[in-house]
Amino acid sequence: MKWTIPAMTKSDDLFTTANAVRVAVGVFHRRVRDELEDGVSPSQTVVLSRLDRNGPESIVDLARRERVTPQAMGSTVASLEARGLLDRTPDPNDGRRVLVSPTPEGHRLIRSRQDAVTTRVADALAEHFEPTDIEQIRLAARMIEQLAHFI
Repeated sequence: MKWTIPAMTKSDDLFTTANAVRVAVGVFHRRVRDELEDGVSPSQTVVLSRLDRNGPESIVDLARRERVTPQAMGSTVASLEARGLLDRTPDPNDGRRVLVSPTPEGHRLIRSRQDAVTTRVADALAEHFEPTDIEQIRLAARMIEQLAHFI
């Protein structure tokens, strides 16, 4: 009996591509996380990065953006505050709200982590990829970031 492989449908192709993106991003994320063993969890890193990039925010706003409960975000913020990486200040526009922002040490830590990862990635690109491959990776990175906004 002869086996035939059915033609891929558009949805099969999309599922295969989506799975490949999920796996690749997961592997990349784990390698980065393993590289930075400094006791800062992935959720803490996300919060510090967001605040470093966007400025002070309330815990409720952070929770909404990261799609977690305010209680979970409060716990993350409290642990960062206990390590001296975040400060709480009254919202100048609404005295009932509190804003959190990185301390100078928090800014230093997140930028140091970002620099370390960026250097490792740049070194790997230079050592293992051709210029045309690097351009494709640059374009893919941009598209993956856009894709993330639709998930």
